[in-house]
Amino acid sequence: MHRTLIQPVIRYGYVPFMLLGVNGAAVALAASGASKLWLVGLLLAAIGCSFAAERALPYEQEWNSPAGDGGRDVAHAGVNELLLLVSVGIIPLLAATVTVADLWPHSWPFVLQVLAAILIADLGITLTHYASHKVGVLWRFHAVHHSIKRFYGFNGLMKHPLHQTLEMSAGVAPLILIGLPLDVASALAVTVAVQLLLQHSNADYRIGALKYVLALNEGHRFHHLKWAGIGDVNFGLFTLTWDHLLGTFSYDPTRRFTSDQLGMAAKPNYPTAYLAQLAEPFRASGSCHTTGAPTDDEVLSAARD
Repeated sequence: MHRTLIQPVIRYGYVPFMLLGVNGAAVALAASGASKLWLVGLLLAAIGCSFAAERALPYEQEWNSPAGDGGRDVAHAGVNELLLLVSVGIIPLLAATVTVADLWPHSWPFVLQVLAAILIADLGITLTHYASHKVGVLWRFHAVHHSIKRFYGFNGLMKHPLHQTLEMSAGVAPLILIGLPLDVASALAVTVAVQLLLQHSNADYRIGALKYVLALNEGHRFHHLKWAGIGDVNFGLFTLTWDHLLGTFSYDPTRRFTSDQLGMAAKPNYPTAYLAQLAEPFRASGSCHTTGAPTDDEVLSAARD
């Protein structure tokens, strides 16, 4: 009975809780000048909520069980979140040396400043993500993220640290050039992590028509289809605005996803260990292959599944 009652709450309340509740708390903490340790604690709580929601209302029960990837994913998340926190910490130094003009709207309400930062960062990150599927040297590093065989919240934090650094730099650099304040950057860092948890979540939540606007799990699963070309869709981090403009938006309400459709068809034996994944982009085997394009039969099968 308890499970029956909690599932509708998660289905329709989990996303508002994370987007408005957790992000709202991050905004309030950052605006008050609270210690960054509070933001770290908030992020850990968000990760805990992510795991809890996935277990109470899973999209695919199998994806809740580690497949020899649990420790690796923890390593990716720990390293990448540490890098994110470090990058926020050096923003004052960067701002003092590279700010072109202080055009930041300091007089705006703090929440509007964070929203502006999100929208600007979303463009830079989305375009870098798009380029990472088109430029071979970038794909070498981005391929780590696409090696996943199950789709759950921690997958969003599973990235090669060099690729994450590139994406975040593309998103934050324009903000620093116009005078991004440290407190806004701190709130932005939390919203990025929360978004990645939601975007890759195994929770079977619903957001209605907003799935055509917000870059959440219903749309992002299409991005992780294993066939070259078919998975080159829905690149947005926060919104799908740029995908609509780029012509890369894709959604089919009848599709059901399984582990067999995830990963990379061209690289089914991609390394799974953490250190091996860090090294793979520098090896000859980490090059971009074009043999992963689906056959006509695979396209038809994918459409039916």
